[in-house]
Parts: sequence; C-alpha cells; structure tokens
Amino acid sequence: MLRIVQLKLPVGHTEEQLKKKLLKTTHMRENELQSYRIRKRSLDARKKPELYYVYTVDFSAVSEERILRNLKGKVQKTEGKTCRVPEHGSDLLSGRAAVIGSGPAGLFCAYLLAREGYHPLVIERGAPVNERKEDVRKFWETGRLNTGSNVQFGEGGAGTFSDGKLNTSVKDPTGRNQFVLDTLVKFGAPEDILWEQKPHIGTDILIRVVEAMRNEIIHLGGEFRFYSQVTDIQPEKKCIIINNTETIKTGAAVLAVGHSARDTFQMLYDRGVCMEAKSFAVGVRAEHPQQMIDESAYGRTRRGSLPAASYKLTENLENGRGVYTFCMCPGGYVVNASSEEGLLAVNGMSYHGRAGKNANSAVIVTVTKEDYGSDHPLAGVEFQRMLEKRAWEEGEGRIPVQRFADFCSGKKSSGFGCITPEMKGAFAFGNVRNIFPRELAASLESGIRGMDRKIHGFAGDDVLLSGVESRTSSPVRILRGDDFTASVPWLYPCGEGAGYAGGITSAAMDGLKVAEAVIKKFAAV
Repeated sequence: MLRIVQLKLPVGHTEEQLKKKLLKTTHMRENELQSYRIRKRSLDARKKPELYYVYTVDFSAVSEERILRNLKGKVQKTEGKTCRVPEHGSDLLSGRAAVIGSGPAGLFCAYLLAREGYHPLVIERGAPVNERKEDVRKFWETGRLNTGSNVQFGEGGAGTFSDGKLNTSVKDPTGRNQFVLDTLVKFGAPEDILWEQKPHIGTDILIRVVEAMRNEIIHLGGEFRFYSQVTDIQPEKKCIIINNTETIKTGAAVLAVGHSARDTFQMLYDRGVCMEAKSFAVGVRAEHPQQMIDESAYGRTRRGSLPAASYKLTENLENGRGVYTFCMCPGGYVVNASSEEGLLAVNGMSYHGRAGKNANSAVIVTVTKEDYGSDHPLAGVEFQRMLEKRAWEEGEGRIPVQRFADFCSGKKSSGFGCITPEMKGAFAFGNVRNIFPRELAASLESGIRGMDRKIHGFAGDDVLLSGVESRTSSPVRILRGDDFTASVPWLYPCGEGAGYAGGITSAAMDGLKVAEAVIKKFAAV
C-alpha cells in the first residue's frame, strides 16, 4: 500500500475527478490502479473565496516499486496501524468484570472486553439512550429535571447531547483512534468521519450508534443494567453496592463514571480512593449568526456545498490566563445541561445537518486550585456548584442570557438585537457577568474582544452570552498507576470523569487502554 499527500482539487469536484488527479499525479494508467482510499481531507482557505480540498490518499497499484522510484519523496509506503489486543492474563476474576458508566469510555471498554470473551456487566445510573432522549426532551419543554436521566447521565454519556465531535489531539501510534472511528462507522456513523479533518456525527445519529453498540455487546455475552447507580463500594471484599440495596462481587471494576458524577466522587473519596483536584475551565456559551462565521471562514456570502463553518480561537491575556473556544457547534443550539436541582449548567449541541441559524461555542477561561480557595480533592466540584447556583439564580431556573454589550457594562439585557437565541430549554434575561468572580468575568470580556481581531463581529454588541459553561472537563483526577489501577487495586479509573481524557474520541481510546489492562491481567471467563 502506498500513500500520497497534497492532492489538491477545487471545492465541488467529483469523485471521478479525484481519481483522475491520483492517476495523473502518479503517472498510472487506470488499469494499474487496484484500489484507493481517502485517508484525510482538509480545506485550504488561504486564497478565499477560492477554496480547495487537500487529500491524503492510500492506494495499491500493480507497479508500486516503479511508482516509488519515479516519485521519490512524494509517495511513500504505508502500513495501516492495527489496534493489537494483548495476550490474555492468567489471574482469575473473583467476580464478573464490571464497567461502571456507558459513555464513550465505558462503551468502548465493554465492547473490547465483550469481543475478547469477558462478558462484562455494564452498570449505568441513567436510562437507555432512547428513553433518555425522551427524558431530556421533557426537561427542555417543561423544566422538570430527572436527576438520574438527563444531558449528563444515561447511556452514551454527556457527549450524546453535544455535537458528536471526534477530532482529538491525542497521538495514536497504536491504532486505537482508527479502531474507534472504524467501530463507529460499523455501527452507523457516516463514513466521512474516517477522513474529514474535523469529523463529527451529530446527536441524532450518535443516539442510533450508541444503541447499536449496546446491542452488539449484549450479543457477545455482555449485560447492561440501567437505572443502577453505584452508591457504595466494599474495598476489601471487592464488591460494589447498587442503589443502596444490591451487592455485586467483582474482581475488576472500571470507573468510567463521567465528569459530572459528583456524588460518586464523594463516595470514592470517603472510601479512601486516592484522588486530586485538577484544573479545568469555565465560561459562557457565545452565539453568533452562522452566516457571519461562514463568511469569515470561506470569504463567500453563500457557502453552497460547503459545511457550516467552525472556528477555534485562543487569547493569552496580560493577567496570565488563557481564554479559548471549546466544543464549537456550527448550526447548533445552546442546551440546558443541568443534572442537579437548583443548579444550572449549559452546553452546546448540533444535529448532523448543522442546519441551525446560529453558531455557538463555549468561550472559557482556565481555573486552577488557587481559584478554588482549597486544596481539597473535591474543591473543583464545589467551585462548579457555586457558579451553577449563581446561574440558576440569575435565570430564576432558566438559562440566563445577555447581550455582550450588557455583559461588559454589567447590566441585565432588556431585549435582543439582531441575534435571537437558538436554545433547548427555557431562557430568560439575566446578568451573566454576576455568575463569575471579578477576574474571571474580566478575562472573558478581554478574551472575546481579542477574538474579534480574528473574526470580525465576534465581539459585536448583540452577540449573546449564556451561562454557565462549567462541565468542560472533570474537576477531579482519580489517581491510577502504570497498571491502570487505583489505590483500591481492583478499581480501574477510566475516561474523562477520572481525569484521563477530554472528548468522545480520547475517552473511547482510554476505554480501550483500560480494557487492554484488564485483558492483560485476567483470564477470560
């Protein structure tokens, strides 16, 4: 197999034109090309409005050695990275392997364990994904929160009600990233996630993918228990307690609990599991017209066949803090992502088509232990709760929203300008600035103003800010050793909630790593 990079074609080209470009560049006749596969596609917008797609393509041919000689430096041999499963260990499990949580980390951990014959028991505090979808819809429509089944808790994890973004900065020498993408496609994700520079699935499709993965895990001998919260553990007996009533023996329990499992963090801390507070980030959701973002990215008033444009912006401030955008949702919605009564958090969500009139992203500023005012391992959790209580109060239980001009002057907005919200859940005018400590509010204002230099209009008076974006990542890290076990050695901290990932893809990859650790130690059942 050979690989060629930098195949450049204008936006709107056909598949046949790509094939002809490959043949011409490699000096092949059509009958010499045996197969080809797009490996990566990115957009070149340096000469906008003239836009080009740039491809990396893997192909096999009749005369590969001749092509290598003639195109030395332009074409190279390549071998696909394969995710290799370790040899099974010999230790006997004293009980069934358990995976606590069915977000991307838990699902992929359980999937690999099931494929290898371990018959995992998946324990999920929330609902199956389709029931969860209805619980979330009812919450957005009525404001009545189901604290066990919501945007944060339930099958698929918090990422289910987001954009389904799959880009990650995690290096992938082992092929785990490719395994994750191939698996998602196998269970119904669009094939273009295999090559797009910024792949995404969308909430509507991701729900179907999650359900299909669950069905396959069950087919392979796994079991799912929904509405089953791990409320306690018995460290010496290697047991977990479900809903305060049922005791389950397990020789290995994977803690893939997600970044919002605050009661679980408290329980683990009380049982002596070593953990520490970690830095994360907090801020607002900023809404802009999607057309404005498209014009900035593409230099065109109409994007045509191009997707709704995205952006990623950062600002380093004089006070030493960094402000950056996160989880950007083209053509998306700001959503009420609360999981506790009397507290309010927001997130962003897009469907696969990204057809909403507004773009939104989190604009966030990093916070550290110094901001928490305590060295306690759960101090970050309490900092989140403090902000979410203020957000609840500002919106009187609804999402508080404010024009950027009013955020800067510190007054509640009295009306919208040229931008109106695209939100899931009730909203109300509130002074979003009041949610934050003074330095954080000033940092957010300065960061947004700085971003206006990169996207004109980003700091416009009518830009809408809502809050609070507090669940960007886990405020806790559950410590684990080189063998992936915690201070309680039959527990395996995993994924974003345990502090080892950030986003769907990296969480899924960490789920695979932890599954490999279990496989390496224990014999299959």
